[in-house]
Amino acid sequence: MPPLRSGIVLAGGRSTRFGSDKLGASLDGIPLVRRAVDALAAVTTSVIVVVPPGVERDDLPGDVTVAHDLQEGEGPLAGLHTGLLAAVRTDQVVVAGGDMPALQPSVLRLLLDTLDEASVDASALADGDRPRPLPMALRTWPAADAVHTLLHAGRRRLRDVLDASRTAVIDEETWTALDPGRLTLRDVDEPGDLDGAGDRSG
Repeated sequence: MPPLRSGIVLAGGRSTRFGSDKLGASLDGIPLVRRAVDALAAVTTSVIVVVPPGVERDDLPGDVTVAHDLQEGEGPLAGLHTGLLAAVRTDQVVVAGGDMPALQPSVLRLLLDTLDEASVDASALADGDRPRPLPMALRTWPAADAVHTLLHAGRRRLRDVLDASRTAVIDEETWTALDPGRLTLRDVDEPGDLDGAGDRSG
């Protein structure tokens, strides 16, 4: 039986540098967060969007699960923990930021498939001499345990879960063969980043 897979979109950031709700910013007529959701939905059976406490979004598909962080401002690792707890019925998750508008489904699928092919608990994309923390794929339960331990130790970075897990790093030659423009790594921090951010390689 193939593994059950969910997508987790981290959408709890404060958009400080953007100056407004960047995840709701329109790119080619589609909100940034919706572009991330659609990419993850292409390779999973369900998508979870993690948002700050009390926040409701009206730019998400009706079949998306919205999970709220318990406390605001605790960082992306806490948001990942919230998403993993909402994904407990699935075996694997692929995680991305809500500000990543050009995620390539073929690369996301490679991350997920690598979990089984390499018999690891996490997979990430090489970018220069180190892996990028997003997007990444994780086995749900081992990751939830690792993140719980990290949070109790005062850790807050997403990269920490890769360091604490059996992680396969997919070399650049392999993943860029699917995404020559490296679009999957693009994110939006400031309004000027929207220019060309939604280009697709197909």
